[in-house]
Amino acid sequence: MRPAQARAFALAGTAALAAAALGACGGGSDSGGGDTDVTWGVSSGWESWNENTADGNNSYIHQALSPSATALGDFNQDGDWVFNDALLASAPELAAESPMTVNYTLNPDAQWSDGEPFGLDDFTYIWHQMSGKAEHCDQTQCVPASTDWGANVASITQEGDVVTMTYVDGYLDPEWQYFQTPMYPAHIAAANGFPDWATDPAQMGGSATWFTQNPPTWGTGPYKPVDAVAGDYVTFEPNENYQGSVKPALEKLTMKVVEGTESIITELRQGSIDGSWPSEFSQEELDKVADDDAVTTEVYEGSIWLHIDTNTRNEFLADDVLRQAVFTAIDNADIIAKAYPDTEVTARKNHFFNEQSDFFEDALGASDPVQGSGDAEAANALLEGAGYTTGDTLMTPDGQPVTLQFRYGEGDATRTLAGELVQSYLGEIGIDVTLEAIPDGQLGTVLSEGEFDLVVFGWSGTPAFTTAPQQYFGSDSSSNFGGYTLDGLDEAIAKVRSTTDIAESAQFANAVEDMVIPQAFTLPIFDEPQSVVYLNGSLDGIVPNGNSQAGPMWNIQEWKPA
Repeated sequence: MRPAQARAFALAGTAALAAAALGACGGGSDSGGGDTDVTWGVSSGWESWNENTADGNNSYIHQALSPSATALGDFNQDGDWVFNDALLASAPELAAESPMTVNYTLNPDAQWSDGEPFGLDDFTYIWHQMSGKAEHCDQTQCVPASTDWGANVASITQEGDVVTMTYVDGYLDPEWQYFQTPMYPAHIAAANGFPDWATDPAQMGGSATWFTQNPPTWGTGPYKPVDAVAGDYVTFEPNENYQGSVKPALEKLTMKVVEGTESIITELRQGSIDGSWPSEFSQEELDKVADDDAVTTEVYEGSIWLHIDTNTRNEFLADDVLRQAVFTAIDNADIIAKAYPDTEVTARKNHFFNEQSDFFEDALGASDPVQGSGDAEAANALLEGAGYTTGDTLMTPDGQPVTLQFRYGEGDATRTLAGELVQSYLGEIGIDVTLEAIPDGQLGTVLSEGEFDLVVFGWSGTPAFTTAPQQYFGSDSSSNFGGYTLDGLDEAIAKVRSTTDIAESAQFANAVEDMVIPQAFTLPIFDEPQSVVYLNGSLDGIVPNGNSQAGPMWNIQEWKPA
């Protein structure tokens, strides 16, 4: 799951089964039949280079670094798991269930772009980064985006080409094969002043900070980064040590930040970028190139879903009744109708499953009063029953006027509109809402530091779902941005990964959903439509993929000049 200004992201997925840089110009060059020097637009910036930390767990940096991809696999456009053959010789194997043990057979030639072998130390490094344990890493520096995987690993060993990951007794996971955490090179940590990272928590923490601050010059993917500026661009050249079965076909590839769909379409029409995966879906902007034979536009259902989160550390929102009233007053259907008047959009009614999932339950519709219904009368009834004074100005039982701040991504029309509408809805129940935009690239910081009362953003995920309950609502999760706690909730979350039966795990996830919905911690709104746009005659091999957090970049090794 990863959060983003328009697209939010972090380590696993939401079970949405359909679906989370300055270089040379691409299209418009004089290279004739296709361009081997390509520029791809990324919709927003980033501040951290370490994807595995809470503030670096951002889909924009994930997109920007996708050409050098270091994960062990990804989901394809059909929702099937595909292992990374540059690193693995075969799909992972479940060797035992008690304790759960998974074997990873490495590609015997697996290596980093600098020629150093890929193996045990790299697995161990990511484990220490993600365990959440003080004996592994100074937690003030590691700050893992999620500890659900790392905290449950007991040991990692290697014999020959087989890396064996053994989990703690009693831990089970029906999605054991979907290990997609970005890997970081242990040898680079050692070479940059942290040779004892494996045994010294302070050095491990220092190395995590070093990876946060320094742009990568390594990778295991088809391309290696050769130049980069945080929040601006990453430029890649072919990785001569890439061990994958499909060799890169582009001579140069630049992932360049182009903020906003309007700017993306403008730059595309001017030929200054070759394509993009806009984070903000805008039918109006897509219509500008609908009849342009030089541009391909594909619209599809993705895994990104929009939601509004509360900060329970706020003096007003600490009260569950006020949170329930706020969510009851917000009108999801009206937001959808105004944001997408000409596009079919599915309302989101479950944090973990969309309506296409076999495990979907309408948890939002079962709330009482119904959250997202826009029922101001029901919201006022809730408040009056709890001792609030309703009217033009909502007053708490002790006589304080209720005021809230609402934050949204700067330059994103959909989130801006959502903020304006929420301001209007809550005005109907006497709450004064101040709107404040989140500057480009600062979403991760705003969320991790809790600099909001209400905030709108999206989660992007994959067909996997079992880490989402812990990530969103676990009391010790660094992605629990609103500080949510509830008696018995951590215990309920733990059950989600207490079985290898996927259907049973989904039942446990929906039991968690039944607990959190009445608490009005976060309000699901809708599943966002997605689009990919690119110049004809520039690139071949682009496949929209609503199941991958890399989107159309999931198969970037197959991109080639048209």
